[in-house]
Amino acid sequence: MSNHRVASRYAKSILELALEKGNLEEVHADFQKLSAIEKANKELGFLLKNPVVTSDKKLKVLKALFADSAQKMTMSFFEIISRKNREEILLDVAREFENQYNKHKSIQVAQLTTTFPIDAKLREEFVKIVKEISGLKTVILEEKVNPNLIGGFILKVNDRQLDESLSSKLRILKSEFLQNHYESKI
Repeated sequence: MSNHRVASRYAKSILELALEKGNLEEVHADFQKLSAIEKANKELGFLLKNPVVTSDKKLKVLKALFADSAQKMTMSFFEIISRKNREEILLDVAREFENQYNKHKSIQVAQLTTTFPIDAKLREEFVKIVKEISGLKTVILEEKVNPNLIGGFILKVNDRQLDESLSSKLRILKSEFLQNHYESKI
């Protein structure tokens, strides 16, 4: 079974259990913290995927990172994962938990790439567009600035991408000019 499917099942289980016990927000905060630690320190991901390091040592690292702030349910989940020697999928579980949490809370995450930082008025316009596309109530807009776009924007919502950048339009135009539409009659 693929890591994605396994991570999805673990994430669904912990989400449903957190809902049942009434501490979804706390468990969500724990998984966000795990993802943030991994983004700031890539060695955590390498450690969790390293087959040479024992499961006990990996669990000790997780306990040290979450000693004072983690929910009891989250720590129990880490222990179960450790007992089954599945620490390598823990970061995938965190990502999948975030996706399922957003789906449960009716939150749409969209990525917006522009050539300059946008103001509040433009942000509201993009939020309105994302709400139209997704049909969900809440929108989280992840903004990136990329001057290589030359102008315009790229908006990604789930598997849909709206590319209105000048660089892509120039690429299309260049490919059209490379085709020879003229046929000689001689």
